[in-house]
Amino acid sequence: MKSLVRAVLLLGVISLILPSDAVMAQTPVPRFTFGIDAAESPQEVAVSLQVLFLLTVLSLAPAILVMTTSFTRIIVVLSFVRSALATNQMPPNQVLIGLALFMTFFVMAPTWNAVNESALKPYLAQEISQEEALARAMEPVREFMFKHTRERDLALFIEMSGGERPNDESEVETAALIPAFIISELKSAFQMGFVLFIPFIVIDMIVASTLMSMGMLMLPPAMISLPFKILLFVLVDGWHLISRSLLLGYQ
Repeated sequence: MKSLVRAVLLLGVISLILPSDAVMAQTPVPRFTFGIDAAESPQEVAVSLQVLFLLTVLSLAPAILVMTTSFTRIIVVLSFVRSALATNQMPPNQVLIGLALFMTFFVMAPTWNAVNESALKPYLAQEISQEEALARAMEPVREFMFKHTRERDLALFIEMSGGERPNDESEVETAALIPAFIISELKSAFQMGFVLFIPFIVIDMIVASTLMSMGMLMLPPAMISLPFKILLFVLVDGWHLISRSLLLGYQ
């Protein structure tokens, strides 16, 4: 009996909450449609191409952020630090990527401010066209990449492209500049990683030779050397030194 009463009460509450058929009939329900129609004018084709281009850029935004900024060098060096310390997943990937992103924002702030002042603001104010805005936006980015690209790496891609030797930076194609900038950043990152490994390798060698001289061959040297490496890293304020070295590399 109690269950029947509860069911009746529940039905009554639902009938009060839900609108009646008359109210539902008077209330329009939005309908979403997606379709592909034939373009009736060249302007519609241009708008469709712009939307397609925007979606393509958004899908490639992570790669653009990684390949045309300081993110590559920073994340590689931070990964070398974790490998040298032999702390496995400490700090975790999320922490390293977050730190690399914010350091990238700090390093690239002058470049992005220049892009904002010279390209984005005039374009939003409808003072320049989209093509001119893109050309102006690339100038500060290209200047940043030229500053940190080795001539040998840039000459490699210009030679492999089969083009003529450029007379100045304005004649260098962006398609050749970006990969040259990437391998230059990787070389700088590996050089810093090599320097980072040296003190930790010395600690591993000292611990291993000490354990061997004491006859403790069954004790893993990495387990004993790990606290000493962490202690050394903390005493010299390793994160501060590494961050300072990375930032000074872009001055």
